[in-house]
Amino acid sequence: MATTVRPAGSIPAEGQAAPAAPVSAQKDPRYLALRNFAMSITVFNIFGYTLLGWEQPWLWPFLAVLTAYTTEMVFELISAWAGRRKPGFTGRGPRGVMEFLLPAHITGLACNMLLYANDRWWPVMFAVVIAVSQKHVLRAPIAGRMRHFMNPSNLGISVTLLTLGTWVSISPPYQFTEWANSYFKLMIPMIILTAGTVLNAMLTKKTALIVGWMGAFAIQAFVRHWIFGVQLNTALGVMTGVAFVLFSNYMITDPATTPSKGMAKFMFGSSCAFVYGILMAFNIVYTLFFALCIVCAARGLGWWVADYVGKRRQRRAGVTARQDSPAVGQAVTT
Repeated sequence: MATTVRPAGSIPAEGQAAPAAPVSAQKDPRYLALRNFAMSITVFNIFGYTLLGWEQPWLWPFLAVLTAYTTEMVFELISAWAGRRKPGFTGRGPRGVMEFLLPAHITGLACNMLLYANDRWWPVMFAVVIAVSQKHVLRAPIAGRMRHFMNPSNLGISVTLLTLGTWVSISPPYQFTEWANSYFKLMIPMIILTAGTVLNAMLTKKTALIVGWMGAFAIQAFVRHWIFGVQLNTALGVMTGVAFVLFSNYMITDPATTPSKGMAKFMFGSSCAFVYGILMAFNIVYTLFFALCIVCAARGLGWWVADYVGKRRQRRAGVTARQDSPAVGQAVTT
């Protein structure tokens, strides 16, 4: 549910060369997507605590954001020192710092919003630290650059649920509409769905991913109904909840950890749905988060395998060229 923002024009698309001239940050779709997403999740949190009945303490989103900011800057300083470069938040003034911290802002709010730890703050803090710091550790050579491949907030939530399941769980779905009346309850998922669709269609360009995800999700529901006798209305009813709409429009569509090409985006979304169906067949809980983690990890592993195969071919080509070069020189002399 977060990504990494860099100066506009500095990140080429997969398989493309870097642009010759920088693009204004105001016109860069990556920056606009991050900015709009940070604004929307902030507004949603405000409405959640004031109108919808969220049950986490009101102070926790502030603590989560501060934890995310601190973790992001500390690990960026360490990475910059190790890579002998300037930290990413320096050299562009307050606006540059703000752009650099947008992903951390989103991650902190997302982890606090989607986890429920009763009166314990430290499991949420643990999730935020894991989510932000993993971007500097779990990296793969993607399109010629070392980039993180695990969805940050999704991984932080998943690791927390696996390791601290005694003290923490996901937020109860009813909290997203707890204080709303019947008509407003119907409007909440529609508003989130509309805002997310506009954001993904116009800025992140992840419509194909969402189509693959939702289409394959419906297919796996029918398959589980036919094979295992699962109630079809229950299997499909998941798609009508606020939690599913949030996950579909804001979690799974993270621009930095999903493919950028049409068919690849469609296959990524479909893969998450089919992994979800397999996990459900084994009665595994928190299935949405774990399915996305598995697909992201498989994608990262695939990039490492592709890099290894490519370097091995280059070495073989170099050896062949060196073996052929003496014969060519001898022939020219003769």
